[in-house]
Amino acid sequence: MAIKLDENSQGIAYGVSAYMLWGCFPLFFALFDGVPAYEILVHRIIWSCVFLTLLITLMRRWAPVVNALAHPGRLGRVAGCAVLIALNWGVYIYSVETHHVLQASLGYFLTPLINVALGMLILRERMARLQGVAVALAVVGILVQLVLLGTIPWIAVILALSFGTYGLLRKQVLLDGLSGLFVETLLLLPLALLALAAMAQLELSHFTQDARTLMLLLASGVFTAVPLLAFAGAARRLRLATLGFLMYINPSMQFLIAVFAFKEAISSVQLASFALIWLALLLYSWSAWRGMQSARKQQRV
Repeated sequence: MAIKLDENSQGIAYGVSAYMLWGCFPLFFALFDGVPAYEILVHRIIWSCVFLTLLITLMRRWAPVVNALAHPGRLGRVAGCAVLIALNWGVYIYSVETHHVLQASLGYFLTPLINVALGMLILRERMARLQGVAVALAVVGILVQLVLLGTIPWIAVILALSFGTYGLLRKQVLLDGLSGLFVETLLLLPLALLALAAMAQLELSHFTQDARTLMLLLASGVFTAVPLLAFAGAARRLRLATLGFLMYINPSMQFLIAVFAFKEAISSVQLASFALIWLALLLYSWSAWRGMQSARKQQRV
């Protein structure tokens, strides 16, 4: 007998899946030996669009896409999502190429705080007292990281602001996850095709360099689209604050990959600051779990 999950449980399942897949991305993008970040970004856009076209055709889901494209005046937030996600993709690939995965991890630890702030300021969401303590602990941990870096961590800042704002806009888009993601990539497609043509004209393209690179670039579309679909499903079902704290799964995995797989240096003080952030996540999760248990008891009464 199949178990039917409620909206919140479905959102959590989607969110956990998306963030675990994103957490493994450094391992994937490290395979692109000698391919510059901007070229990988171009191919991510193109092949994501191709993959989503096939998926929408197989699922017969063209109606909402056609309806959205028939009203271009309503695509403002979708266009904003497209720009933000392209910026996030490009900077993230650059962080892996330049061996700054720890800073990328810091950026994604910052993102939930951006989500919480946007949720409170714009969507008027409220937090329980224990959740407020969790946010305060996370802020302390992030501030320690920022001070220890000694310079403005621009990779972390751009990743946090771009994806945090993307989450807010995506929550307000009326399109379902699949249709919304396809329209986003479709809006970026003309620019990506122009960039690909320019690279080919200037003989800068690595697409036909060898079979391995070709397959990796093609696969980037699938690897890009699948977690974003899961994220879109989560964003439409969860409070922005809950979605933000689930995101700690992603940077935690990136942190471990940076330290143990890529051997990036980390001091004991930096490790302590990460521990504060993980403690914040545990407190928030405990508070959220208690809230769900309380709500279920009230429903039974």
